[in-house]
Amino acid sequence: QVQLVESGGGLVQPGGSLRLSCAASRSIFSIKGMGWYRQAPGKQRELVAVITSGGSTNYSDSVKGRFTISRDNAKNTVYLQMNSLKPEDTAVYYCNAVIEILATSYDYWGEGTQVTVSS
Repeated sequence: QVQLVESGGGLVQPGGSLRLSCAASRSIFSIKGMGWYRQAPGKQRELVAVITSGGSTNYSDSVKGRFTISRDNAKNTVYLQMNSLKPEDTAVYYCNAVIEILATSYDYWGEGTQVTVSS
């Protein structure tokens, strides 16, 4: 059982940066993987970045080279550093966590945080 709380969203100009945080209610050592998804108006929710308990990462092609996912185990927190932001990055960003118990996966989601990139 995991509760996730996102923070760090806001309004930023194109080319600017934001850092999103996702705080988990339990140790992330217990979590198989965590990720960031986003959903823009009129579009489906899409994967942005993931990080496994082993520390491996993966990114959507649209954010490679600009976004970085990381974790701080002591703070039970996962971050998404977003640089060189573009208007098309505007979306609600959601934190996701997956726990696997006896070969069954369980998904948990945060409420989301709004990121708006506009001049």
